[in-house]
Amino acid sequence: MLRLHNLRPRPGSRHRVKRLGCGESSGHGKTSGKGTKGQKARSGGSIRLGFEGGQMPLIRRLPKRGFNNAAFHKCYAIVNVSDLNAFEAGTVVNEQLLRESNLVRGHFAGIKILGEGELKHGLQVQADRISTSAREKIEKAGGTVTLRERRTSEQNKTDVTSSGAEPDVAAATAKPRAKTKTKSRKNKSE
Repeated sequence: MLRLHNLRPRPGSRHRVKRLGCGESSGHGKTSGKGTKGQKARSGGSIRLGFEGGQMPLIRRLPKRGFNNAAFHKCYAIVNVSDLNAFEAGTVVNEQLLRESNLVRGHFAGIKILGEGELKHGLQVQADRISTSAREKIEKAGGTVTLRERRTSEQNKTDVTSSGAEPDVAAATAKPRAKTKTKSRKNKSE
C-alpha cells in the first residue's frame, strides 16, 4: 500500500545532476560543456529566441499581408453531456451553476454543450451553442434545451437610439470635403 514513508519517484524520472568544473576526469572538465570561447561560453551569454546575430530576422523578412481574424475569434467554454450527470433531475443548468460547480472557469464568449457521454436524467439546459448529438441526448433523457439570445448589430443600434442619444443626421448626410492641392512656388532669384 502506498504511504508517505514509501513514496518514491517513478524510475527514470530523476537524473543525476551534471556537475561542472570538477576536473578533466569528470567528463565535463575544462570548458564545462560550453565549447571554446565566444558569446555562448560566457556567463550570462545567452541569445534570445529568434536572434540571428544582427541580421534581419526571419519574422521581419517575411511579408505580412491580409486580415487575420484571430483577434475577433470567440472562445466558448466546452461542457460535455456526461459532465451534466453531476446535477439532480430537473435542475436548471446555466452558466452560474456551471461556474459554482467548477465545470467552467475563466473568460469566454459563451457555453457550448457537446455530446460526449450519456445523460441519465432530464435537465433544463441553458447554453449559447449546442451540438446536434447533445441536443438529441438531452431531449431523449426527458430534458429541454434553451439557447440564449445572441445580440445582433440591429439590436445594438436600437439600444443606442432608445437610450436618448439621437444620431447626428446632418453629419451623416454631409458630403466629405474635397482636398485641395496647394502648389508651392519657389521664389526665383534673378
